[in-house]
Amino acid sequence: MIEILLGSLIGVWGFTEAVDTKPQPPGTVNVTQALVPNGPLRESVTLEPMSQLQFRNVIRQAYDYSCGSAALTTMLDYFLGRNLEERQVMEGLLRFGEAEKIVERRGFSLLDMKRFVSALGYQSGGFRAAFADLDELEHPAIVPIEYAGFKHFVVVRDVHDDHVFVADPALGNISFTRTRFEEIWDQNVLFVIFPGGQEPRNALALSERDLRIIDDRTISLLAFREFPQITKFTENQATELGSDGDIRYIRRK
Repeated sequence: MIEILLGSLIGVWGFTEAVDTKPQPPGTVNVTQALVPNGPLRESVTLEPMSQLQFRNVIRQAYDYSCGSAALTTMLDYFLGRNLEERQVMEGLLRFGEAEKIVERRGFSLLDMKRFVSALGYQSGGFRAAFADLDELEHPAIVPIEYAGFKHFVVVRDVHDDHVFVADPALGNISFTRTRFEEIWDQNVLFVIFPGGQEPRNALALSERDLRIIDDRTISLLAFREFPQITKFTENQATELGSDGDIRYIRRK
C-alpha cells in the first residue's frame, strides 16, 4: 500500500513538473492554434479589461464636477511625468486658485489651473486658437468642450487624419471627427503647459492601438450611461470669460 501511495505521489509530482498547473494571472486565457506546421500550438495570452484600455493613461474624475482637476492631473502625470493623485491636484487648485469662487461654482477654471501649475514651476497659458493651431501643437492641451448638454474639460492628445484624439476624464480615450470637434469646442480656447528644460516622456502620445474611431452615438451612450449626474448638474451651469481670456465655469442660482 505504501509503495502504491508513494508511486502515486511521484506520478503527480512528475505531472506538475511537466505541465504548468500554477494559478494563472487574472485575464489569462489559453489559445490553441491548430493549423501550424509542427502541430497544435498552445499559448497563454493575457487579456486586458476594456475598462482599463478605455482609461489607459487617463485620470478618471472622482466627482461629477471635477473634470478640470482630473484633466489637469492627466496632463501632469502622463505628459509631464509627475506622480500626483486627483485629490492632491484639487487641494493645490483650492490653495492657489480662487477658492471662494471654486466653492461657489463647484468647479475649477483655467485661471485656477494656471496659478497652480505656476506654483509647480511650469509656464502655461490659455489661448484662443484655430483648428490649425491645435493641429500644429507639439504637446497635449486642455480644452473646454460643450457636449451632450454639459460643459466639460478634456485633454487633446493629438490630431491625426482629421480626427481629434482626446483623453476624457469621464469617458476615457475617445476621438472626434474634426467637424464634430469644431462644433463642441467651447469658444476655441485651449490651455497649454510648457514643460521647460528637458522634453518629458509623453505617455499621452498616440500609439497604433489608439488609431481607432469611436462614433458620436457611442460617446453619447457612454456619457449618459456612466455619468447621468453630469448632465443634471450642468443644466444649471454657464461660463464667463475672464479679462485674461480664461473661461471660468460657474453655476447658475
